[in-house]
Amino acid sequence: MRIDILTIFPEMFSPLDQSIVGKAQEKEIVEIHKHDFRENADNKQKHVDDMPYGGGQGMLLMPQPIFDTMDKIPHDGARVILMDPAGKRFDQKMAEELAQEEQLVFICGHYEGYDERIKSLVTDEVSLGDFVLTGGEVAATTMIDSVVRLIPGVLGKQASHEDDSFSSGLLEYPQYTRPEDFRGLKVPDVLMSGHHENIRKWRLTESLRKTLERRPDLLENYDANPEEAKILSQLRAQAENPEL
Repeated sequence: MRIDILTIFPEMFSPLDQSIVGKAQEKEIVEIHKHDFRENADNKQKHVDDMPYGGGQGMLLMPQPIFDTMDKIPHDGARVILMDPAGKRFDQKMAEELAQEEQLVFICGHYEGYDERIKSLVTDEVSLGDFVLTGGEVAATTMIDSVVRLIPGVLGKQASHEDDSFSSGLLEYPQYTRPEDFRGLKVPDVLMSGHHENIRKWRLTESLRKTLERRPDLLENYDANPEEAKILSQLRAQAENPEL
């Protein structure tokens, strides 16, 4: 995958050179190109923003630096993503979808917003959530990290991300490692039993329990199989009557 990032703060993307995403670049599974679109501003002061027509507070990114930067990037068929608080909410499903693409382009803004004409370059307007950040760089970094780890070959095992929270539609079950007893806090006996079927059932139950308690909204459209439906029914009954 090729990823291009349009930003006036390319140094903010240094975390992408570390950890899993950094190793993915070393393996040449993904290549990341950062473009400072201030360098393409056509004014002496290298301004990339100006006051909005019609008045109002704040400054808007001008279209010229963005368009000229895009002209220098090969991007036929690329998904061009504008980081925008008004965009579609980013989630695991979108991450999985974007991981199938050959090229992603991220446009990161600052200031009050964008000249509307910039959106003619864009295929997707995306937001991390209902809050406002200083700029799009942090949001784009988060999205890139989430997407890159899903590309085949980036993680050691396919199951490493298939069992993640949200990948299955449920929150992940609790996990434990050595020591078995730490300050009186013990690993559940079932995980020490070596009985694979009992461990599978325990993990499924705890995943459903965690989701029901912390993110019940995820279950509203979840297509539970008969086994899961039975467990959920039991968990809901227990929640209504703890003595069961």
